[in-house]
Amino acid sequence: MAIKKLMTSMGISALLLTATACNMEKEADVVMPAYTNELVVECYLEAGEIPRLTVVESGPYLPAAPASSQPTITLPTAATPILGVSLANGVGIQVPVDVTVTLTLPDGQVVPLLFAPGVDTATGKYFTHTGTTPLTMQEGQRFALNVQDTRGRRVTGTTAVPGFIPIDSVRHGFNGLSGSEQRANFITRWTDPGATTNYYRLLLNSSSEPNDPVGEYLIKDQLFNGQQYTALTTYRFTPGDTLTATLSHMTPEHYAFQESVRGAISANGNPFGQPARIRSTVQGGLGVFTVLVTDRRTLILR
Repeated sequence: MAIKKLMTSMGISALLLTATACNMEKEADVVMPAYTNELVVECYLEAGEIPRLTVVESGPYLPAAPASSQPTITLPTAATPILGVSLANGVGIQVPVDVTVTLTLPDGQVVPLLFAPGVDTATGKYFTHTGTTPLTMQEGQRFALNVQDTRGRRVTGTTAVPGFIPIDSVRHGFNGLSGSEQRANFITRWTDPGATTNYYRLLLNSSSEPNDPVGEYLIKDQLFNGQQYTALTTYRFTPGDTLTATLSHMTPEHYAFQESVRGAISANGNPFGQPARIRSTVQGGLGVFTVLVTDRRTLILR
């Protein structure tokens, strides 16, 4: 009898909870806090390459206007020196046209980067400012960046040249199956210097999609300091694929930036995740300024 009463009580409670839940669904207007736009800088220096930089203006996470069927362009004016591009998906890109950029070389020479928007044919990435002369650099040398607009905003940054760490070898192996089920993995090995803490980024790219990585790994030498390291993928590549491994020896600041970007991407859209803050390597704005020192190896999986 007691059990029957308990079950009856539980059933009534469940019905009350269901009815209450139906009444709890209400629309609410959420007032977003005021947002101050910042300059966002992305600049990667490489030996033998002309320095290039991208600077845009950040905006609110949620678009101010609904998406339209066609992208629109807002031309800059004297009062608002910004080229605005609103894409069909509602995403807006703001390119300030009143920005002056200078790069200070290790010998103290100050080099201006001119506003000349374009596309890097090698990487497919857009840039807004460019130099005219390829860079020369040595391990330990330092570069400095200064970005400022006519409205009082200024972004600065400094970075050092990491040492070159070569890839020892790349190879592959097959899963032992045949026909359409045969797959290959990819193995990259390099030797870590033992005297310092080192940070790495390993990118794997396919020849069919050279600008779209098929693998990306951030690695700290905490567990293999001074030893050879083996980066091993799963069996997910097709025989005949051509893969290129690019190993970057990173500064600690660049490593922290890349980790924070990963965290932000992971938290985006997760209602239970904590918001992730981007750990910029620049001051006065957002973004990254660093030197890329890389080694590349290409292998056909056959």
